[in-house]
Amino acid sequence: MKKNRWFLRMMVLLLLSGILSMTIALAAEPGSDGDPLVTLSYLNDTFMKSVMDKVDQKISARNSQLAQQLGGQISGGTGTAATFTVVTLSNGQVLKGDIGCEVMLRVGTAVCVSPSNPGLIDESSAATLNNGGALAQNHLYMMTIEGRGVKATAATTKLLVRGTYTVA
Repeated sequence: MKKNRWFLRMMVLLLLSGILSMTIALAAEPGSDGDPLVTLSYLNDTFMKSVMDKVDQKISARNSQLAQQLGGQISGGTGTAATFTVVTLSNGQVLKGDIGCEVMLRVGTAVCVSPSNPGLIDESSAATLNNGGALAQNHLYMMTIEGRGVKATAATTKLLVRGTYTVA
């Protein structure tokens, strides 16, 4: 009888051990929501791309925010403004605009820069301004030919600009 008890105990112990092993194996399924399986190709192809896209979006948003805060006060560079933007020039700096770019002198003094006539079109008085001619404050000027621009002749010159331009 003692032999049968020992054999019975061994069988019960093996049965419990098998049930416990199966329970653990089924509960810890790899690749589930509780225990995700991640491969190197997923990290390189999917995850890294999404992280880099988010970084690029944050950088673009931050650059736009900085450009709005500076309000065109960065010397050197280009810009495009669908609405009027304040651009600050120091003495000797030249703002050159593409065709259709509009400029209004608000503070300081500036002159027209043009290789030929007419230089700028004064939309306020329906006149033309040739090379070296002084801009009148609060008059709206348009660049209708390539290579036209405005040169600052005061320590600080502020212009309202609408359109594509470069500052050099």
